[in-house]
Amino acid sequence: MAKRGYHHGNLRQALVEAALALIEAKGPQGFTLSEAAKTAEVTPAAVYRHFEGREELLMEIARQGYEIFIDVMVYASGRGATALARFEATGRAYLAFARKYPGHYQAMFEAGLNMSRDPELARLSARASEVLEAAAAALTERLPEEKRPPAAMFSAHIWALSHGVVELFARGTSGARSPFPPEDLLETGVGIYLRGLGLIEPDS
Repeated sequence: MAKRGYHHGNLRQALVEAALALIEAKGPQGFTLSEAAKTAEVTPAAVYRHFEGREELLMEIARQGYEIFIDVMVYASGRGATALARFEATGRAYLAFARKYPGHYQAMFEAGLNMSRDPELARLSARASEVLEAAAAALTERLPEEKRPPAAMFSAHIWALSHGVVELFARGTSGARSPFPPEDLLETGVGIYLRGLGLIEPDS
């Protein structure tokens, strides 16, 4: 019987898919290349024809994840009649991506990858940041310049809030600790932040 990776004709991607399954089960640091090879039904030696080590495999997963993530965020940032609606859509898209692509998400944000080792991965990461920064800049355009936060700082705050909601309440069993849906937690948190900047009216 042919090995699965060879049968599919794309052993490299078969290893990526195998590693994604292992990441979802054990986390980005909880598997070995040998386990990835076993899951893909190939010999451990076959792995090294495509990846020098586990970190290189994780980097490939992260690269693929960022490509999907950017597409999702760009699409979301174009949805809505106002800058506020489009900005809020990017937050919801962040949660949706983390839910739909948990293995990619963990490789991107939890594997501790050294971005400087891979220029393409660094470029994609920067591009993802630029999408959120652009949405933040559009939302703060109407503020007086002296009261306008730097778009990079604004987007970093929202990114941190989104990431925190995902980590604590949107993945795994930890979500049981919250009586509120992750989307509601993010929406109310962002709302408090935006009210503080004067970008939306206070609740009556």
